[in-house]
Amino acid sequence: MTTTTMVNTHSGDVSRHDLPTQNPCAQCGAPIAWPDWIEPGQGRVSYLWTCHACNYRFEAIAIFDEAGALSPPLAA
Repeated sequence: MTTTTMVNTHSGDVSRHDLPTQNPCAQCGAPIAWPDWIEPGQGRVSYLWTCHACNYRFEAIAIFDEAGALSPPLAA
């Protein structure tokens, strides 16, 4: 099976500087360099992580308060 990182394609307006890095695995605690998938939503961002040390996959969701949930301005 081939593993593909889709961060660049599906990150929307999230720059690489805004990505969470070195997130610990939810099962074994090993650091994970960056998420496999990022899905921005209204007031939240979902991250799909895969640990290459133990092959555990999990999702983490960041939920923002109302001030952080405002949509970015659209380009003219």
